[in-house]
Amino acid sequence: MKKKTGKVYLIGAGPGDPKLITVKGLECIKEADVIVYDYLASSRLLECARPEAEIIYVGKSGSKHTMEQKDINRLLVDKAKEGNVVARLKGGDPLIFGRGGEEALELAKNGIWFEFIPGISSAYAVPAYAGIPVTHRGISSSVAFITGHEDPTKPDSDINWEKLARGVRTLVFLMGVKNLPLIVDKLIEHGRSSDTPIALIRWGTTTRQETIVGTLADVVDKVKKANLKPPAITIVGDVVNLREKLKWFEDKPLFGKKIIVTRSRNQASELVDILENLGAEAIEFPTIKIIPPQSYDELDNAIKKILSSRFPTPGSPLSYDWIIFTSVNGVNYFIKRMYHLDADIRDLKDIKLAAIGPATAEKLKKLGLNVDYIPSNYRAESVIDGLKDEVGRDTKILIPRAKVAREILPEKLREFGAQVDVVTTYQTVINDSYVDKVKEMLEKEEVDIVTFTSSSTVKNFAELLKEIDLKKTLENVTVASIGPITSKTVEGLGLKVDISAEEYTIRGLVEAILSSYQLPAASCRVEE
Repeated sequence: MKKKTGKVYLIGAGPGDPKLITVKGLECIKEADVIVYDYLASSRLLECARPEAEIIYVGKSGSKHTMEQKDINRLLVDKAKEGNVVARLKGGDPLIFGRGGEEALELAKNGIWFEFIPGISSAYAVPAYAGIPVTHRGISSSVAFITGHEDPTKPDSDINWEKLARGVRTLVFLMGVKNLPLIVDKLIEHGRSSDTPIALIRWGTTTRQETIVGTLADVVDKVKKANLKPPAITIVGDVVNLREKLKWFEDKPLFGKKIIVTRSRNQASELVDILENLGAEAIEFPTIKIIPPQSYDELDNAIKKILSSRFPTPGSPLSYDWIIFTSVNGVNYFIKRMYHLDADIRDLKDIKLAAIGPATAEKLKKLGLNVDYIPSNYRAESVIDGLKDEVGRDTKILIPRAKVAREILPEKLREFGAQVDVVTTYQTVINDSYVDKVKEMLEKEEVDIVTFTSSSTVKNFAELLKEIDLKKTLENVTVASIGPITSKTVEGLGLKVDISAEEYTIRGLVEAILSSYQLPAASCRVEE
């Protein structure tokens, strides 16, 4: 049962990059029963919410208001009175032109407990991402943050233009694209030189960031020519000149590239993180979901066979000489089931372990297990070549893997005389949660690269998008494959493969993408 009255966290979500939220702000999102979020708060943060949390959008963009401010105030009060923990997500900092104070006053008026969670403001974070420090020794020792929404021509303006123009070295106007001509005129009228540098930064700190630099004399024409639209901030002052040397975010090797990641949701984070660190916008399209097998009988019998070697008795089933793991998922589900059956990694001490690739091997090593064999070429054929001298007529091998997988590995090992048990450890199913979003982006030609990390991601991608002509749709999209088996599946569907990794890993895939753009991987800090 909920408390009679809940509480409200007024949280600064940061300027756009979801990783710029504070630790405390993220903790509040994870705790909340209700999340009320704005237009400028990254929707990626909502992925951290509890599955049962109520998500309410109240964004305001220009003259388009989903909900008026007085209605937002009432919503927060009502949800708190229902006994909910409410996370009010506001772009930037809630108290820098964020109307957080107004919401807090309404909460206080109604006896609602609240707390401010400050956020990183776009006022200084966005210029930083554009390579513009708002203060700099010898250039600017003062900065002012000004709303760009106020009409500078109104008679009762709160802005003292004369003192701003002459007395503050760096001026930052928030959300002032529409009023830019009036702002420029007022600054020049009150003594600011028309040669003063000025920059407008749209969608700052995100992969959509766009920056226009000029002077007070020519910036209006430049913005009009570029058709720059909100949301954007404006920064005025000599610090703008530092951008030429300090620009870093827009110089990332994959900046602005929109890349579809088709890996399962629980595995996508590694590839997404690498791509975003290189400046790309990673669009998650997990075409498969990893779920438990329909029955654990096969796996349980194999594990019980291993456990029987603890105290062998005459006639008891023999254990295994080798276990071959073909994926990280296989390791995860196998070890989890061992624990369920009151076993642990000590029961594997007399069994040799093989891993099909470095990621799988690393997962085993993190569990404290030594890996006896990793092929130099991360595919089933290489495992076969590497183990053929180890396998004889009495060799007993266990392969815990997905329900549907290539048969070449167990078949070849059996040809060598080995006794091979193939057990279903997990299964993959189609995930259709993101189809509409990806379909729309492809049809609007908003995608630069599609990545495939397994044959199953290819097949499910094609199945999920069977209503569109994929061959035509992907004609101007770069298709990147993790290796030859995946590439063969792509080509089997009549599609092209533009990039194929030489090393069949996530790292190898990213390096191949960088190489295709003639970018050295070593200088881009690609890490697996």
